[in-house]
Amino acid sequence: MRFRRRKPRPLGLIAPGKPGDELPLPVLTRRRRGIYLLPNLFTLAALFAGFFAIVQAMNQRFELAAIAIFAAMVLDGMDGRVARLTNTQSAFGEQFDSLSDMTSFGVAPALIMYEWLLHELGRWGWAAAFVYCAGAALRLARFNANLGVIDKRFFQGLPSPAAAALIAGFVWLAIDNKFHIQDAIMPWVAFAITVYAGLSMVSSAPFYSGKKFQIGSSVPFWVLIVAVIAIFVVSSDPPIALFTIGCCYALSGYVYWIWRWFKGEPNPAKPLPAVKADAPLP
Repeated sequence: MRFRRRKPRPLGLIAPGKPGDELPLPVLTRRRRGIYLLPNLFTLAALFAGFFAIVQAMNQRFELAAIAIFAAMVLDGMDGRVARLTNTQSAFGEQFDSLSDMTSFGVAPALIMYEWLLHELGRWGWAAAFVYCAGAALRLARFNANLGVIDKRFFQGLPSPAAAALIAGFVWLAIDNKFHIQDAIMPWVAFAITVYAGLSMVSSAPFYSGKKFQIGSSVPFWVLIVAVIAIFVVSSDPPIALFTIGCCYALSGYVYWIWRWFKGEPNPAKPLPAVKADAPLP
């Protein structure tokens, strides 16, 4: 007995009209995955500057290492603004930026300070360097976890680039012999600054973020005058100017926090409380 082989039916969707009528299935096209080149190039350049700072610290060229940290700060500040201006934000860019910040503003400043002075303190020296490095890692992790739940005008804790500027500015200023401090006390001053920067990164003090300032938006004329004065002050003596600016910013969050506490106002950098789905609307 022979069996006739049936023709295979084409796969498709059954039409609602006649039975047996079928429609072809839609062709599924695979989405091409890629990354945005322009903002990630700035992030990559900031990562290279941090790596260059580590290499120079290992070669005992601490002034070049400090300058490389400031170069990484400039590049890190540009990648996010370039991404927003060109509408090229991506999840990959956010993660890449965090890893770059950990290298340039977490590992590099701790290693520079340890190789320069903290190694003279023995276990106290590497403990201070680790406090700073761990503070940078915790600060970046908390920042990524609190995206969208805190006031964008403020950072919760000292930002890692500002903490790195405080360390790099102190190293640059001390190497230029602008500090009148005895050599026996200098390692302990470096210890105090390193621990202060590390703990400030994990504090809840509100530090102004400057994210409300947009490059493409119009600003009053006096803003341009202030920018010209700032460029003149920094170019006149970069070590003193940059370290002074870093110190003022590193203290500003605590001053503003205390001022709001005296007025009875809440901390604007604290995360907003989560709203339950079944909670009644006000």
